[in-house]
Amino acid sequence: MVGEAIRGEFPIFEHATYANSCSQGALSNRVRAAVDEWIAGWDENGAEWEYWVERSEAARARFARLVHADPDDVAVTTSVSQGVSAFVSALDFEGERNRIVISDFEFPTVGQIAHAQALRGAEVVRLASEGDGATITPERFAEVVDERTALVCCTAVSFRTGHRHDVAGIAEVAHASGALVLADSYQALGALELDVTALGADVVTGGTVKYLLGTAGLGFMWVRGSLVETLLPTQTGWFADEDIFAMSIADYSPHASARRFDSGTPPVPSLYPGVAGMELVLEAGVPAIEAHVRTLVDRLLAGLDELGATVATPRGEGERGPLVCVVSTDPNTLVEALAAERIVTSTRDLNLRISLHLYNVEEDVDRILEALARHRALLA
Repeated sequence: MVGEAIRGEFPIFEHATYANSCSQGALSNRVRAAVDEWIAGWDENGAEWEYWVERSEAARARFARLVHADPDDVAVTTSVSQGVSAFVSALDFEGERNRIVISDFEFPTVGQIAHAQALRGAEVVRLASEGDGATITPERFAEVVDERTALVCCTAVSFRTGHRHDVAGIAEVAHASGALVLADSYQALGALELDVTALGADVVTGGTVKYLLGTAGLGFMWVRGSLVETLLPTQTGWFADEDIFAMSIADYSPHASARRFDSGTPPVPSLYPGVAGMELVLEAGVPAIEAHVRTLVDRLLAGLDELGATVATPRGEGERGPLVCVVSTDPNTLVEALAAERIVTSTRDLNLRISLHLYNVEEDVDRILEALARHRALLA
């Protein structure tokens, strides 16, 4: 169910054109009902610990389905920040292999966590984008990755330009030098088909606030099963223990699975809407969503070309996803002008960001293009 078939589930389309899923997914009736369910259960029963734990496991299972993984290889986190912090806390940066490679396209979370590891002996190598400012190829990673590299970080889709990384190619480069690979999939998950085996990364992260149609406060981290036993995180919590209800303070006993990267009490208020949002995406089917969005993006790009707009997002079929970035002379003013016409978008750097999802239709694209034509002076 995509396009018109699902659109009635999202009340915002009764009064606005929503094209900002790269920031936050639109609110559905089902997600709103899930929040009400959480409140009603708390009100009626008080402590619902067993059901709260069940919701956490339900979230784990759905994250696993979305990336074609085993649930035991998935940690449930409050955010990508929490998951990545736990992961890097298990890495040793005191030896010769102490380098972390990041690119200009990382979300601040990953860049800031990488630089924080300098306190533990890490050296951060920052990889700039190509001359076009929009892409970074695996060959560029090969220029900086060597036997001193412990970790290579990349994004599945850049939040800055909409560029879709060749994660598998980057992973091949990193693994050839013995480095691990972390792929942040937040801007892809739910809009692009992701298979962790095909991606080739060792760690894949994401969350629910964008294309998974949930709210903030819930994420996941998949860790390659063969790698889990070798990683002992020092950032932990009681839900990461081998027996969470043993309530033992006698030792450190991390769970044998990727649950060792869970943290403290689960993010209960985010579990209910998160699971509901993921169910909507899974019912629609990510391959169907990807095909639907690709058609809309093609229509948008054709219209932008007619306007003579400068598009920062690469045009190659495998180089883009649901996010199109358009260069603006004053992006903040342009976003405000569109908002005045009830068109919701966002901006990063000098780009207007237009992000399409399963609930968008051709009429949305046409309305956006018509508005941009009226504000052509704000396009580069």
